[in-house]
Formats: sequence, C-alpha cells, structure tokens
Amino acid sequence: MSWAAVDEALLQVVRCTHAHVGAVYLLDDHEQVLRMSVVTGVSSRVAQPWSRVAWAAPVPVAEAARENRMMWLPSHRDIIRRYPRTGTAFPYDVAMCVAPVAMAGTVLGVVLLLWPGTRPSELSADETREIAGAGRAVAAVLTRARAAGSPVEAPERVRTVQPPLPPAEQGRPAATALVERLEEGLCALDLEGRITFLNGAARRLLGPRGADGEDLIGSRPWKALPWLCDPAYENAYLSALFSRLPTSFTALRPPDRWLHFQLFPDATGVSVRVVASDPPKEDRGAPVTPPPPAATGAAALFYLLHLSSAITSAIDVSDVLSAVTDQIMPVINAQGMAMMTWDEGRLNVLCSHGFPRGVDSYFHGSLTSLRSASVLAMETGLPAFYPSNEMLQRRYPHVPLYREMSAFCYLPLVVSGRVFGCCVLGYDRPRPFPPEERAALTSLGGMIAQALARARLYDTTNRVARGLQAALLPQELPQVTGFDVAARYLPATRGMDIGGDFYDLIRVREDTVVAVIGDVQGHNVSAAALMGQIRTSVRTHAVSGAPPDEVLRRTNQLLVDLDSTLFASCLCAEINLPSGKVRVATAGHLPPVVCHADRSTDIAETVPGLLLGIVPDSVYDTSDVTLTPGDLLVLFTDGLVERPDLDLDVAIGLLARQLAGIDGGELTGIDDIPLDALADALMTWGRRTGQGYDDIALLLLRESPAMTHAPC
Repeated sequence: MSWAAVDEALLQVVRCTHAHVGAVYLLDDHEQVLRMSVVTGVSSRVAQPWSRVAWAAPVPVAEAARENRMMWLPSHRDIIRRYPRTGTAFPYDVAMCVAPVAMAGTVLGVVLLLWPGTRPSELSADETREIAGAGRAVAAVLTRARAAGSPVEAPERVRTVQPPLPPAEQGRPAATALVERLEEGLCALDLEGRITFLNGAARRLLGPRGADGEDLIGSRPWKALPWLCDPAYENAYLSALFSRLPTSFTALRPPDRWLHFQLFPDATGVSVRVVASDPPKEDRGAPVTPPPPAATGAAALFYLLHLSSAITSAIDVSDVLSAVTDQIMPVINAQGMAMMTWDEGRLNVLCSHGFPRGVDSYFHGSLTSLRSASVLAMETGLPAFYPSNEMLQRRYPHVPLYREMSAFCYLPLVVSGRVFGCCVLGYDRPRPFPPEERAALTSLGGMIAQALARARLYDTTNRVARGLQAALLPQELPQVTGFDVAARYLPATRGMDIGGDFYDLIRVREDTVVAVIGDVQGHNVSAAALMGQIRTSVRTHAVSGAPPDEVLRRTNQLLVDLDSTLFASCLCAEINLPSGKVRVATAGHLPPVVCHADRSTDIAETVPGLLLGIVPDSVYDTSDVTLTPGDLLVLFTDGLVERPDLDLDVAIGLLARQLAGIDGGELTGIDDIPLDALADALMTWGRRTGQGYDDIALLLLRESPAMTHAPC
C-alpha cells in the first residue's frame, strides 16, 4: 500500500486545525501495542520515545483506542490530572487531542494532534469535524488495503512527513550579512536538534568546535558541547519543539562564563539567541562545576519515567509481573521476558512470557552451579547484552534454548547492593543495543528490581497478616435449625494492612442465637488484635445470657479500660428461633437490611449508640425486628456499601435495591436462591462498585420457608 493517502489525511487535519504536531498510530493486534507509523511537526528521532504505546496502558492514546472515542485535553494541567503517567513522561505545555481510526466499530489506530497550551480550551465545531474526518479517512485507506489483500502493517521505523515549505525568501544573503553584524549569538536547530546555522558571535560564545574537534554545524549542542550535556538543556529544546512556545535557560561554559539561551520554535525548527549572562542568583558566590556527561538524553529520561510509572502502582508480585508483561514489553519491543530469582543455590522462575515452551522447566529449580547467562548476571551484578544468539551459543553451548531467540538482554535485579534475581529480555531479531539503549534498559532493570523487592515484601507481610486475621475469624459457623447461614469476608484490595472487620454467630440456647458484626477503626495489626478482643468479649457475655444492649455495654467498658486509641462499631442481634423475633442493639454500626420472600426490602429501624471505646458507661438501646418464613436478614460492614460520592443512607438503599434485583435464573423468590450464591453475588457487587480501600464482612441469615413460628 502507498502511504501517500495516509500522509495527506494527516497533513490535511494538521493544516485545517492549525496543530503543530500530528501522528498516526496503528494497532498491532499480535503485539497488543499501538505503533506510531507517521509523524509531522517533529522528527522521527524526537518522537521515538513515545512511538510505542501498550494497548493496556492508562494513557490517552491507548484509552481513545480502547473506548473508540475522541479524547480532548486542553492543557498540560488537564493531562497530568487525568493521566499522571502521560503528564510525567511528556511534561510539555501542550493541548492534546486523540481521535480513533475506526471502521464499522473496529478500531485500527488513532490520530494524535498537539497544539500550544495557550490555545482556546475548546475545540471548535470545524476542528472537531476535521479531526473525526481524518480518523475516518485513514480508516478507509486501511480498510481498502485490507480488502485488497494487502493489510497495512506499521513500518519498523517511524516515518516523517512535512508540509511543503514556501519558496525561499529573496534577499537571504542580505539577511545573513545582517545577523553577522550583531554582537549577540544566533543559531538555528532543525527538527532533529542539529545546528544548521551559526553566526560569528555564536561561534565565539559557544566555541568554534565541539569536544571532538569537529565543526558544530550538523551536530547537536548537548552531544558536541560537554557543558551542555545535562538533560535539562536538551529538554528545553524539546519543550520548545512540542509546545511551540519560547523557552530559555542559563548554562555555565567552563570555567566561569555564564550564557543565557532563548529558544524560539516554529514548524521548521528552533532559532536560538545566545548572550552573556550573570550567574543565576542561587549560584552567585558558590563554586560551580559543569554537570557530568549524561548517560541518556532528556527524551530517554522521560521515556524511563513513563515505563517506571507502569510498575510504581503495582502492589504485589503478580501486579509487577503483569505490568512488565502487558505495558513495558510492548513499548520496549521485547518479544520474550522471564523473571527469575535465586534462593539457597537454586533458580526460581517467577514468570516466562514469549519465550519458547520449556524455558520454565529447564531453568526452574536448577542449581546455580549450572552455568548460564542469567546466573553470570546474578553473580556479577552486571547487565549483559548479546546482540545475536551466536554469541550466547559460543559461550553456553550446553543451553539449547538460546537458539530460539535472536538477541538477549540480562538485567540483574539489585536492591541495596544485593542481587536477588535477573530479568531476561529476548528479541526475535538481532539487536545492536546502542549505548543509550543499554543505559535506558539498565535503569529500567533497577526500577523493576525496586518494584519487585517491594512487592515480595508486601506478599510476605500480607500472608502473615491475612493468616492472623483469618485465625481471629470463625473457622466455621454453627448449624442453626430452621435457618440457612452464610458469611463472607473480603480484605481490601489496596494497601498493605489488614483490617478489623469481623462477624460471629453464637449459639446461646437451643432456641436462641446471637449474630454479631463489627468493624474496628484502622487497617493494621493493632486493629486486628483489638478485633479479636472484642469478638471474645461479645461471645463471653452473649453466652452468659446477657441481652444485646448489655453485651455492648460491657464490651464498651472493656475497650475503655484497655485505653485503646482505636474505636469500633458493632451490631449485636439476638434471634429467637421459634418466634422469629430479633432484638438488635448497635454501637455506631449500619442497620441490617431485611429482604422478604417476595423481594420487597426493609431497612431495619435501629437506635444508634456510640461507638465502642469512646465514653465510659455508655448505654445502648434495643429495637425489634420480626422475621417471617423466607425472610433474609443481611448484616454487613460499611465496605460493602460505602462510596466516596454517596450519602450513606443512599448507599444502603442501593444495597436494598440490589437484593431485590439479584438474578436467580428461573428462581424468582429470594428464598429460592441458594444462600451461598446470594453471598457471592453481594460480594461481587460490593467489590465492583466500591473503591477497594476497605474490607467487607457479610453475614446472611435466612429463615427456612418451612419454618413454623410458635405463637407468641
């Protein structure tokens, strides 16, 4: 397929909307990545760090494709508020629009457009129409190519197209003579960041030649001049290029000469004004040394920030591995990834993705005395790069699996000077690994190591904490004649701490049981320990025959005497089995919900009391609820219903409506649906609609429809 039609569609929308940067990304279904195919307004080299976007990434390019809708972000403030990862990796003052390239509901890619952040905050109707039209035009080209049997694949390298430039201005020699007479330095950079012009003053200020003795024309300042190698200086150029707004910075030319740079961008490059300057205020009087040579440029550093943000939000080991597999591998264009650790002289393969079958079984559990590239990387703590598999085969001929990939990268996982594992990347074709890529991958390996070490600690701590909490909850509930019972507990999905939610069902007499549910303030071991004390107190006083209000009064006094800094809510319900009468007392806890056999619901009217542990000698009142055969009594903690944007009463009402609407298939009555299925459905609803920040405890009691109450 000729790319001329795609190029023209992109140039047309850029011209009509006055955008200064435009790009077309195409979806690669096989790799689950959006790949930039063509760009205008900047060079392909400059755009390279942002040229591959994982389909699953929480960024505008991917979200516009996943949701098949236009994304409009009028300023960098909006970008960083809605997409922190993009705002960090692309810190420029721009307005951004991403429109899907779709045909008949099938997304094939996106069109990305950038404007200066000073533009109006709304797209005009004409701009919106042009942008949507560009997406349709590109989709039509791709669809026709597919129908003709020549489906379009994104090129290996990003292509650059530029609009035709106007004829060169007359009198250019006169303009050159004019700038040569000026005492201030003037130079020009193209879209690649290369110097295309220097007047005499600029040569005197910057130096006539670069560090390698070559003429500055054709070189990039931050590469040719060691004192401009700090990524901050290159970033000023990128900021001007992407935002199309002037930028400036001051730099020290050793040993003691300060220069001020002003950058003025347009569609063809950046004009730079260079003048002598006083030192910045914070540097006056202090010895200043030039920055050391940077291992990576500004774009590469922001690229690393973009990748690292994919794993900073990961909590446990599985989260880290998923982030690396789903979001980082597609962006760095690696086809294989394996993560392994070593422990007591043996390798442990945490995951292997994209490598041939048999990698796990070959390396997992093997002794570290088996010589391999991964063992060497862990022993030395040094990354290793193999541009071709022939290099590995010569060194490790006994490992046949090395022949299955064409290039390899071994990144030792090092934290606090200790190597605990290795990340192995595999590529399906030879790869030269130039110095900048090696530096970026090495930095990425350090980020993965930090995230994985943190996640392993979380998993270990979490297993201990969850084990403690599980031990404090009932291992099984008693069988109650005439009643079905089910309970569920679901820990919070976010954060490392455990909570204090609890439930219990206590047989007091043959005809009486006490149902209890509560929530201790906080999410830590102290909350879990206090939960155990409260549960023991409630059980002890309930078994002794104390009514619900007295159970809460005595438990409150215990917490006051313990002088705990934590408070707790609790609901205690005494159920008389023959009559179905329920006496309920609450200490700051949510009221129970009763769902009748016909799916109608009631929120029990209870008399709220103070939380446990606040005031000595608190008094708690009881209220009565009557259950009829088939009725369902629902006791729950606030994690099931609480939403940050909803009043609590409204949230409880939503739970009541959810109970009334639970699908039982052919079973229409609430008394027909198995209680375990009801409990699972409520927990799924609670976790799906909640934020995952709080634990959920749930206790269901349903009176059997066959139950016959004794006369009162």
